[in-house]
Amino acid sequence: MAEHGHRRCEQIDCLIVGGGPAGLAAATYLGRFRRRVVLFDAGESRARLIPITRNCPGFPNGISGADLLSRLRQQASLSGAELRDEAVQDIHRDGTEFVATGPTTVRARAVLLATGVVDTLPDIPLATDMIRAGTMRLCPICDGYEVTDKRVAVMGPAKEAAKKALFMRIYTHDVTVLATDGQRGIDGCPTVPEAGIRFAACIPNSLRPLGEYAVVLLSDGTTSTFDSVYPAMGCKTGAKFGTDLGATCDDPGYLIVDAHQRTLVPGLYAAGDVVNEINQIAVAFGHAAIAATDIHNHLAETSHSFRH
Repeated sequence: MAEHGHRRCEQIDCLIVGGGPAGLAAATYLGRFRRRVVLFDAGESRARLIPITRNCPGFPNGISGADLLSRLRQQASLSGAELRDEAVQDIHRDGTEFVATGPTTVRARAVLLATGVVDTLPDIPLATDMIRAGTMRLCPICDGYEVTDKRVAVMGPAKEAAKKALFMRIYTHDVTVLATDGQRGIDGCPTVPEAGIRFAACIPNSLRPLGEYAVVLLSDGTTSTFDSVYPAMGCKTGAKFGTDLGATCDDPGYLIVDAHQRTLVPGLYAAGDVVNEINQIAVAFGHAAIAATDIHNHLAETSHSFRH
């Protein structure tokens, strides 16, 4: 162990920040490459909220997000990765290496950021409960199939919500845009009458569960009930560690990487939802495999010998 200030600092090959599918899959790969890898998990993966997904390869009957993460954690641990239920507070460069501080401090030769995104949701007390119950859903690509022929709403600024609503018409004819920008947003939104999508202005923070349904107060004082509501209110990316280290982002705020998941900073990688790709578990697994393999090769190239 090296000394860092007044704290003992462990020397490792790779630090992974984020305990979702991308981070855990990468930890498995690097552990099997016999690398000294530590993963810090703040317990905030959006996958933990998935009630059940049938969109993850290998689980034809579906799997809950919590169960999937549990299996991935077990696999990573059995492969030799060390998992710590801690939040990283800061990462900075020290020469060619990285020093991450939190409850514990590590010095790493490479870093993989798998810090994901945080969805912007209606400011309501039961949002998490509604997601777990399926009355609020985050990703129509993941689970639009689950609401086939049901009554669905998409809530958000009218123009953005309309895009997601058009996608939802693959699954159901009963789709409503709940415009959070009021009548002005509806008036400024290109109409899609041929798709049969309804529009209504709503009060977003009025959304509540009602048994197996979701109910929302409309701006005209009436209420409307749906089987499921999809927010289309944007998200915040977990790119801050990367930008603080000198990595670049695109306009929406996602970290920019090359075909090997490398950022512009040597030794700094990013994978999963923090990168501007389709936000899917299968994509996160692909990112993880690509990044972990390149990290292993990067470590070999920058060392006189393999570090087993």
